[in-house]
Amino acid sequence: MKGFVLAVTLATAVVTLPGQKPVAKRPVIGPFSPQELERFRTLAPIDVHAHVFAAEPFVGLLEKLNLHILDILVVDDNSHRDLDTQRRQALNVVHASHGYAVLCTSFDPYSFNQPGYADNVTRGLNDDFAKGAIAVKLWKNVGMEIKEANGHYLMADNPVFAPIYKDIAAHHKTLVAHLADPDSGWQPPNPASPDYEYYRDHPTAYMYGKKVVPSKEEILRARDHLLEQNPDLRVVGAHLGSMESNLEDLGRHLDKYPNFAVDMAARMPYLEMQPRETMIAFITKYQDRLIYGTDEGFSAGSAETVPELESVYANDWRFFATDDELEYKGKPVEGLALSESVLRKIYRENAAKWFPGILKADAAGSDTVTTP
Repeated sequence: MKGFVLAVTLATAVVTLPGQKPVAKRPVIGPFSPQELERFRTLAPIDVHAHVFAAEPFVGLLEKLNLHILDILVVDDNSHRDLDTQRRQALNVVHASHGYAVLCTSFDPYSFNQPGYADNVTRGLNDDFAKGAIAVKLWKNVGMEIKEANGHYLMADNPVFAPIYKDIAAHHKTLVAHLADPDSGWQPPNPASPDYEYYRDHPTAYMYGKKVVPSKEEILRARDHLLEQNPDLRVVGAHLGSMESNLEDLGRHLDKYPNFAVDMAARMPYLEMQPRETMIAFITKYQDRLIYGTDEGFSAGSAETVPELESVYANDWRFFATDDELEYKGKPVEGLALSESVLRKIYRENAAKWFPGILKADAAGSDTVTTP
């Protein structure tokens, strides 16, 4: 799940005093400073892409940051096939979070060819909706892993899923769609790629060199067909909709499909590699369709410490909210210093619009933003 998040650190600055030689200033890295934390907390921000399966100490971090999260279940054929265990653990987090966490459920796509599949899935989803789930996750094993009996890969627009999408829309819930992967998943290994380490460590997800696999374009065409067939279904494309390498193409999709928005989870390097003015212009133009997310993962036995987890939020914040000089893979990156109105949209208001119910009355803030 959390394959592409790379830490961003602030580069060393140089301070020159009159009559003195330049003195290197220590880089500002790690968790929030008190001043940064005050600004961040004031927004009551929302992370719409997290995978948290243990309440402590993560709930303490949510309270410190005044941060809401969408806690997402994922069904894969490796470590997350057991949906019941995931659901129980995530609901424990939700119940312990004092309203700071809400559930995004999922369903098993591997049994798509079983009798009564759609009815069984919708029955399970409706039960989760009754327990408070506000969204449903569709993962990239649809399009990249699961095959039909004829050998073709199961795509997101397969008719078997049609009743499920209709049911999600009828319940006014949101579909979180992680379909396809970055371009580098179909390209030769490149150590300069933000995703090099991920594919090195997850070879089953690496499409390059495999025979008779679908192209990325084919997978995204099926996603687009899903959007066209379900105009009443809110769809949030995870990870910039897997169009992180081509902002022009992403913009065309946002222009074409009013029921489509994207989260920015685990794609910060792609934003940081863009020219600063290009990035500011893109975010400003599509400020109503871009939603903050991290792909943070935490479970019992996780190696990450609370300061490490907090640092992800702090480093992202420095990129979006300040003009500090950052560094990505040895190259300087200047923060975007976005306006407060744009920050409010990408960090809070868009999440409330595209995920109705993500804010709870017993936590800070209120869910009063009009839904698209």
